[in-house]
Amino acid sequence: MKGILFTKFTEQDDRPPYQRLMDLFMELLQYTSGDAMEALDWLTQLDRKYGLTNDEYGIGDFIEDLKQQGYLQDGEQEGSYKLTSKSEQTIRKRSLDEIFGKLKKAKRGNHHTFKSGQGDEMNPETRPYEFGDALEAIDYTGSLKNSFINHGVDQLTMKQDDLEIHEMDFKSQTSTVLMIDISHSMILYGEDRITPAKKVAMALSELITTRYPKDTLDIVVFGNDAWQIEMKDLPYLQVGPYHTNTVAGLELAMDLLRRRKSPNKQIFMITDGKPTCLKVGNKYYKNSFGIDSKILNRTLNLAGQLRRLKIPVITFMIASDPYLQQFVREFTQVNNGKAFYSSLDGLGQFIFEDYERNKRKRMR
Repeated sequence: MKGILFTKFTEQDDRPPYQRLMDLFMELLQYTSGDAMEALDWLTQLDRKYGLTNDEYGIGDFIEDLKQQGYLQDGEQEGSYKLTSKSEQTIRKRSLDEIFGKLKKAKRGNHHTFKSGQGDEMNPETRPYEFGDALEAIDYTGSLKNSFINHGVDQLTMKQDDLEIHEMDFKSQTSTVLMIDISHSMILYGEDRITPAKKVAMALSELITTRYPKDTLDIVVFGNDAWQIEMKDLPYLQVGPYHTNTVAGLELAMDLLRRRKSPNKQIFMITDGKPTCLKVGNKYYKNSFGIDSKILNRTLNLAGQLRRLKIPVITFMIASDPYLQQFVREFTQVNNGKAFYSSLDGLGQFIFEDYERNKRKRMR
């Protein structure tokens, strides 16, 4: 807990103790990788220091409330607790609110593309009627106005030239793979980079499942190897003693997207460094010193393959070292993708804005 500030959660406010403790507990869970016991231990320490509870409501009361409301359940050992699926979903929703803000509700399904015609959903812009246009797309207000201008108001006369039609936006489905670097460097030098990355992943998961349920999101983590994880696993994600096998992550992402039928496909990659590892047969080839040409060339070859498949890689670089950024620039140029050099605080907003923007592109 050393070095982490929870000032906004420890300041006095007028809310009941349960609500204050709940906010802090959910935040602590993201730093303890979903370890409820460790989060409760931290909560108790913060309570002793800042006086979060009182004689009428203590941490023990809070734990009982969590159990009764379905956020905690008894663990395998006596006196231990673990999270429920309700807690996991609550963490995702809180991440969505924190990073992306309160999003307006939208109709189920889909993102707009910049393509007009006989599409799926009306937009405010209009154009003259053409033979074959859907009648339900007629702009009656605009059409009546044209009729009055063209023929006068004494007798209603409506001709084809008076009709206006709402432009129709096509909706697109998008398949996204989110790659998260879990190499050891994500917690090096006293900077916690994995927790913001997890928050973004949870927020993006919640965004897609609630606002764009026809889209798909696959989550891949990569260290020495790469493997797929489920949305429910995100709160428990931890950094390991790994190098960075970007090739393995990209290969798995390609395989997952190959199975998806969506016309629009993309990869979001959150990383803080260069690739430092390859798997050659059953052995690992590793080099953490500088940019290794053998590893670099394999990575760039994959970037080119993805470009030919029209799958852009949007890289979110959360490190400021110039030589690391040079690798990202080279990778992005070969892939014809995009790169953002983001601080940890701005990471979520970058991803949200780019996800929304990509959904409004022309369908391939």
